[in-house]
Amino acid sequence: MIVALEEAKRRLVAMEDVIKELGNQLRIEEARERAAELERETLVQDFWSDAEKSSKKLQEIKQLKDKVESYEELAAKLEDTLMLCEMAIEENDESSVEEVTAETEFIETEAEKKRIEVLLSGPYDKNNAILSFHPGAGGTEAQDWASMLYRLYTRWGEKHGFNVKLIDWLDGDEAGLKSATIMIEGLNAYGYLKSENGVHRLVRISPFDSSGRRHTSFSSVEVMPEFEDDNTITIRDEDIEVTAHRSSGAGGQHINKTDSAIRIVHKPTGIVVGCQTERSQLQNKETAMKMLRAKLMEIKIREKLDRIEDIQGNKANIEWGSQIRSYVFMPYTLAKDTRTGYEDGNIDAVMDGEIDGFINAYLKHISANPEE
Repeated sequence: MIVALEEAKRRLVAMEDVIKELGNQLRIEEARERAAELERETLVQDFWSDAEKSSKKLQEIKQLKDKVESYEELAAKLEDTLMLCEMAIEENDESSVEEVTAETEFIETEAEKKRIEVLLSGPYDKNNAILSFHPGAGGTEAQDWASMLYRLYTRWGEKHGFNVKLIDWLDGDEAGLKSATIMIEGLNAYGYLKSENGVHRLVRISPFDSSGRRHTSFSSVEVMPEFEDDNTITIRDEDIEVTAHRSSGAGGQHINKTDSAIRIVHKPTGIVVGCQTERSQLQNKETAMKMLRAKLMEIKIREKLDRIEDIQGNKANIEWGSQIRSYVFMPYTLAKDTRTGYEDGNIDAVMDGEIDGFINAYLKHISANPEE
């Protein structure tokens, strides 16, 4: 048992340099200074005069403090565990083996999470994420698959402490959904979820097929950052078509069953956005316009366009050959990413939001292959 303690000590000592380097990579000192600077700004007399601006600064303060606190807690845990391990070795205390081993594994796991956080260096990685779900061809089966993906990402967001907000939902014909949009709010939400943008393929025995045949279905997940400054995007009134309709769908108490829901079509590109979860038609329109600007900005940046007028709004087909990931329920169970090769055989856990392995593999992949 003492051998186990010696091995734990070796791993803990090795982690000291790792944790120190992570502190530099995460710019912990800069984060601490920035939080202090922002807190001083809150003491200025007219700080609360602009509610939206003050709210954003308070959110940034919280995010910075959480980042610093999380790192300091990990560094303290490493120090405490190493001290406990050394005392146990000195006193030949075998009763501490289980605790030391568990704490060592926890420290290594948390350090790996922070290594992933270092990879979130994109210009919009820290932003909130807007996710839209669209079924491919296939009717009810594809629409049900889209709703399964909606649940997957909602569960992922909730498990990670993000605020998940339903923006829009259009019921499927018999089951599932025709389209839905959610906002996942929190630090680095887009940085983590950008890996999920693309077509997702499902293979299973369809519950909607009385013959019990195996079906292949496709749905797309569109992921874009919420842009804090979208003043560079100007949308002319004559370029949009705004319609009001009655809210409906899976929002339950979060959706007002009135004619306040808004759908906007951007005529030059064919992009459609909607919102039905705000309290009034005006608020729904404001949110929908914000989403439209985000979509246009995302395409403009991705396609490296100089002018917003050059956006065509072309979309890849939601079909075979374009998928980023496959989820197989039959004849075996496996979720596999076509870009990184990462796979997980526990399909139930994956569908319950356990997708960190896929996200981390993608972030490491693009870090090693920036040209992609």
